[in-house]
Amino acid sequence: MTETYAVWFRSDFRLDDQVALYHAIETVKRNDARWFAFFHLDPRFTKEIDLHHDYFFQTLNDFRKLCKDHGVHLHLVYGELKEALNRITKRVSSLEAVFFNRDDAGENSVRDQEAIDFFHKKEIETYAYEDAHLHGPHEVTKQDGDYYKVFTPYHKAWSKEEKPRSYQVDTKTLADYQAELKPLHEKGETFFEEDVLSRCKGDWQAIGREAALDRLETFVDERLNYYKNERDIPLKAATSRLSPYLKTGVLSPREVYHHAAARREEAGAGAETYLSELAWRDFYYMIHAHHPDSKNKELTEKYTALSWGEDEECFQLWSGGMTGFPIVDAGMRQLNRIGWMHNRLRMITASFLTKDYLLDWRLGERYFQKKLIDYDASSNIGGWQWAASVGTDAVPYFRVFNPTTQGKRFDTDGDFIRKYVQELENVPKKFIHEPWKMPEDVQKEAGCLIGKDYPEPSVDHSVQRKKAIEMFKGEG
Repeated sequence: MTETYAVWFRSDFRLDDQVALYHAIETVKRNDARWFAFFHLDPRFTKEIDLHHDYFFQTLNDFRKLCKDHGVHLHLVYGELKEALNRITKRVSSLEAVFFNRDDAGENSVRDQEAIDFFHKKEIETYAYEDAHLHGPHEVTKQDGDYYKVFTPYHKAWSKEEKPRSYQVDTKTLADYQAELKPLHEKGETFFEEDVLSRCKGDWQAIGREAALDRLETFVDERLNYYKNERDIPLKAATSRLSPYLKTGVLSPREVYHHAAARREEAGAGAETYLSELAWRDFYYMIHAHHPDSKNKELTEKYTALSWGEDEECFQLWSGGMTGFPIVDAGMRQLNRIGWMHNRLRMITASFLTKDYLLDWRLGERYFQKKLIDYDASSNIGGWQWAASVGTDAVPYFRVFNPTTQGKRFDTDGDFIRKYVQELENVPKKFIHEPWKMPEDVQKEAGCLIGKDYPEPSVDHSVQRKKAIEMFKGEG
């Protein structure tokens, strides 16, 4: 009987520079074996489809089409993990090994171990690879072997490490060695096509591999030079906007790194600053791997008992972009509209939730999880714990972002605010960051009555800042 190998796709939707696929195909060719590709469709992620899952499932569907163009059928297997894997092993009795790109952080690492144990009990080998990051959580360590808790020394060590090469998958042979199998779960594929996709309403204009490569080339050719100086300005198209493609694996971090690194000489500080952002991805991945419960627990032990609030009314104002602070509201409305938020605004909105409203950072982290099309658990958890001053290498608790000052600094003319907070569209520059200071006649002329068309500030920032500092000083 001809040996058969499987490649388990998860958040790595590409055929080029895909580590697990590369090793699987090389093994298949070496052994004159056969292979097939599958994706596990978990019921937990199909119950409620918000922006994050909408984008993910439409990207998955685009990848199915890409596979089909290469003569490959991506089998969709629906059900709880063991149910789905059992369905596969029953249908493919000649299965010798499963290749996949591992995830060593949080609940996904638990899933991976469950799958490994399942296959090994059936005497099926598993081969797991680092693919989603340039360096895994145990690769960049201190001299004593311990992991870094502070980014700056980690980045210094990370920068000295040789970066992995790209893997050239022999895509022309994918169909030649594919196992002749009927769909492993026809009902699962029908459910995805007729139920899941029908609930995906997002009109994503730049989805899939071709769009990702085009955006990567545009960024390094036209924006990388200015990245350091302009990346904090929300109105400018100065950031890479590659994060959704990295999240879904449409691009590999190796492709992104080597494209940017190749422009080091001409882009200078812009290239170095951007590459440091890739280091941050690896850093937070490492921290998450060493602290798998960090989605629910503060990394700084003395802050685990902080008395965070859970005021539902304030949370609704924040999540709906109705706080009365324009830059905060603009950021939240951008998130709710397009499933993405500028990084500077992520910091501003997170600081506002935790240090102006004094609400639990976990509420914000979970809201971002539902909305962000680039939601990456490790980076999002790390970012929220940073903003809330409870994580590793976090912003000091006494540093509280002033939303008005932040707006004036990073959206000076208020054009970004006007784009997303349309009630303020005609407000003069003088008042765009503090519309509550407009005289009544100016409000009428602008067509924006404060308290009616746009809310008054929901809190006094100076008062809330003092409360936040006192909360941390008292450690709860």
